[in-house]
Amino acid sequence: MFFEMTTQVRVSNIEEGHKWYETLLNKKADFLPHDGFVEWELIPGCWLQVAEGNLTEGNGPLRLGVTNIEAERERLIKELTIDSFEIHLRPEVPVKWGTFTDPWGNRLGFFEYLDKTEEQERVKTILGKDEV
Repeated sequence: MFFEMTTQVRVSNIEEGHKWYETLLNKKADFLPHDGFVEWELIPGCWLQVAEGNLTEGNGPLRLGVTNIEAERERLIKELTIDSFEIHLRPEVPVKWGTFTDPWGNRLGFFEYLDKTEEQERVKTILGKDEV
């Protein structure tokens, strides 16, 4: 089940990128988890991440929220022959995530909330349901 998504753009200078996207979006950032990284929730469940780093050609990664990233990784390895899908964690980030590429080089991925109560609340809010 997919219930959220993020997309990321890279900038060479996070201060300039933060200011530019804050102006573009006409709102302050919603989340600043660590140096070099800023996030905005554009609409419920849809996040734009601005990260300082090497510029990449094209877009991405586009990451979709899932409730079990390990199971989804195994499914993709089996069904789509994905061969590179490492799962990452950082102490200051409330999710674990992984990125992979499609056959055309597009960067995609999944993320999973570490706090399952928060995850369930997000799903209920986004889907507009009292229960999941």
